[in-house]
Amino acid sequence: MKKFFNYFFTTLGVIFFILLCVLAYLWFADPFNVRPLISLMTSDSEFSGEQQARPTGDNTETSSLEKNSKLSPEQESALRAIGINPESLPSTLTPEMEACFVATLGSARVAEIKGGVSPTPQEVFASRSCYESR
Repeated sequence: MKKFFNYFFTTLGVIFFILLCVLAYLWFADPFNVRPLISLMTSDSEFSGEQQARPTGDNTETSSLEKNSKLSPEQESALRAIGINPESLPSTLTPEMEACFVATLGSARVAEIKGGVSPTPQEVFASRSCYESR
Protein backbone atom coordinates (compact mmCIF):
# COMPACT_ATOMS: atom_id res chain seq x y z
CA MET A 1 0.00 0.00 0.00
CA LYS A 2 2.91 2.32 0.74
CA LYS A 3 4.21 1.80 -2.79
CA PHE A 4 0.83 2.72 -4.24
CA PHE A 5 0.70 6.03 -2.34
CA ASN A 6 4.26 6.77 -3.37
CA TYR A 7 3.44 6.31 -7.07
CA PHE A 8 0.12 8.12 -6.71
CA PHE A 9 1.54 11.27 -5.13
CA THR A 10 4.58 11.27 -7.41
CA THR A 11 2.26 11.15 -10.42
CA LEU A 12 0.12 13.96 -9.00
CA GLY A 13 3.26 16.03 -8.38
CA VAL A 14 4.46 15.55 -11.95
CA ILE A 15 1.03 16.46 -13.35
CA PHE A 16 0.92 19.57 -11.13
CA PHE A 17 4.41 20.61 -12.26
CA ILE A 18 3.51 20.17 -15.95
CA LEU A 19 0.31 22.16 -15.40
CA LEU A 20 2.28 24.98 -13.78
CA CYS A 21 4.73 25.01 -16.72
CA VAL A 22 1.88 25.18 -19.25
CA LEU A 23 0.14 27.98 -17.35
CA ALA A 24 3.42 29.93 -17.09
CA TYR A 25 3.93 29.56 -20.84
CA LEU A 26 0.38 30.71 -21.57
CA TRP A 27 0.77 33.70 -19.25
CA PHE A 28 4.15 34.93 -20.50
CA ALA A 29 3.97 33.99 -24.20
CA ASP A 30 0.27 34.94 -24.53
CA PRO A 31 -0.28 32.94 -27.76
CA PHE A 32 -4.05 33.52 -27.74
CA ASN A 33 -3.81 37.28 -27.06
CA VAL A 34 -5.82 36.97 -23.86
CA ARG A 35 -3.86 39.46 -21.73
CA PRO A 36 -5.60 42.56 -23.20
CA LEU A 37 -8.96 41.00 -22.36
CA ILE A 38 -7.87 40.31 -18.79
CA SER A 39 -6.62 43.85 -18.33
CA LEU A 40 -9.84 45.16 -19.89
CA MET A 41 -11.96 43.18 -17.43
CA THR A 42 -9.91 44.15 -14.37
CA SER A 43 -9.57 47.89 -15.02
CA ASP A 44 -11.64 50.74 -16.35
CA SER A 45 -11.91 50.91 -20.11
CA GLU A 46 -9.81 53.58 -21.78
CA PHE A 47 -12.73 54.45 -24.02
CA SER A 48 -15.15 55.09 -21.17
CA GLY A 49 -12.69 57.55 -19.64
CA GLU A 50 -12.34 59.39 -22.95
CA GLN A 51 -16.09 59.65 -23.39
CA GLN A 52 -16.60 60.96 -19.85
CA ALA A 53 -13.90 63.60 -20.26
CA ARG A 54 -15.54 65.14 -23.35
CA PRO A 55 -17.83 68.14 -23.01
CA THR A 56 -21.56 67.51 -23.23
CA GLY A 57 -21.96 69.55 -26.40
CA ASP A 58 -19.61 67.32 -28.39
CA ASN A 59 -21.44 64.74 -30.49
CA THR A 60 -19.30 61.59 -30.22
CA GLU A 61 -21.33 59.62 -32.74
CA THR A 62 -20.78 62.01 -35.64
CA SER A 63 -17.07 62.43 -34.93
CA SER A 64 -16.52 58.67 -34.85
CA LEU A 65 -18.67 58.10 -37.93
CA GLU A 66 -16.57 60.54 -39.92
CA LYS A 67 -13.45 58.53 -39.16
CA ASN A 68 -14.88 55.16 -40.23
CA SER A 69 -18.15 55.67 -42.09
CA LYS A 70 -18.63 51.96 -42.87
CA LEU A 71 -19.55 51.11 -39.26
CA SER A 72 -22.92 51.73 -37.69
CA PRO A 73 -23.03 53.32 -34.22
CA GLU A 74 -24.08 49.96 -32.74
CA GLN A 75 -21.09 48.25 -34.36
CA GLU A 76 -18.73 50.93 -33.05
CA SER A 77 -20.09 50.66 -29.52
CA ALA A 78 -19.81 46.85 -29.67
CA LEU A 79 -16.18 47.11 -30.76
CA ARG A 80 -15.41 49.63 -28.02
CA ALA A 81 -17.06 47.38 -25.43
CA ILE A 82 -14.58 44.58 -26.16
CA GLY A 83 -11.58 46.89 -26.26
CA ILE A 84 -11.04 47.47 -29.99
CA ASN A 85 -10.61 51.00 -31.29
CA PRO A 86 -12.88 51.31 -34.38
CA GLU A 87 -10.64 54.04 -35.80
CA SER A 88 -7.77 51.54 -36.06
CA LEU A 89 -9.78 49.26 -38.38
CA PRO A 90 -9.47 49.67 -42.14
CA SER A 91 -12.25 51.66 -43.77
CA THR A 92 -12.19 49.59 -46.97
CA LEU A 93 -12.06 45.84 -47.42
CA THR A 94 -9.74 44.33 -49.98
CA PRO A 95 -10.88 41.21 -51.83
CA GLU A 96 -8.32 39.19 -49.84
CA MET A 97 -9.73 40.45 -46.55
CA GLU A 98 -13.29 39.68 -47.61
CA ALA A 99 -12.27 36.17 -48.70
CA CYS A 100 -10.65 35.67 -45.30
CA PHE A 101 -13.83 36.83 -43.54
CA VAL A 102 -15.97 34.50 -45.67
CA ALA A 103 -13.64 31.58 -44.92
CA THR A 104 -13.71 32.36 -41.19
CA LEU A 105 -17.34 33.36 -40.60
CA GLY A 106 -19.24 32.07 -43.62
CA SER A 107 -20.80 34.01 -46.47
CA ALA A 108 -24.24 34.35 -44.84
CA ARG A 109 -22.83 35.91 -41.67
CA VAL A 110 -20.55 38.25 -43.65
CA ALA A 111 -23.59 39.45 -45.61
CA GLU A 112 -25.45 40.09 -42.33
CA ILE A 113 -22.53 42.08 -40.92
CA LYS A 114 -22.29 44.11 -44.13
CA GLY A 115 -26.01 44.84 -43.70
CA GLY A 116 -25.37 46.45 -40.31
CA VAL A 117 -25.65 43.61 -37.79
CA SER A 118 -23.02 43.85 -35.04
CA PRO A 119 -20.50 40.99 -34.89
CA THR A 120 -20.19 39.04 -31.67
CA PRO A 121 -16.94 39.22 -29.68
CA GLN A 122 -16.17 35.63 -30.68
CA GLU A 123 -16.49 36.56 -34.36
CA VAL A 124 -14.26 39.60 -33.92
CA PHE A 125 -11.51 37.57 -32.30
CA ALA A 126 -11.91 34.65 -34.70
CA SER A 127 -11.48 36.97 -37.69
CA ARG A 128 -8.77 39.13 -36.10
CA SER A 129 -6.09 37.73 -38.41
CA CYS A 130 -8.06 38.99 -41.42
CA TYR A 131 -7.69 42.67 -40.55
CA GLU A 132 -4.66 42.92 -38.24
CA SER A 133 -1.91 41.86 -40.63
CA ARG A 134 -3.04 44.14 -43.43
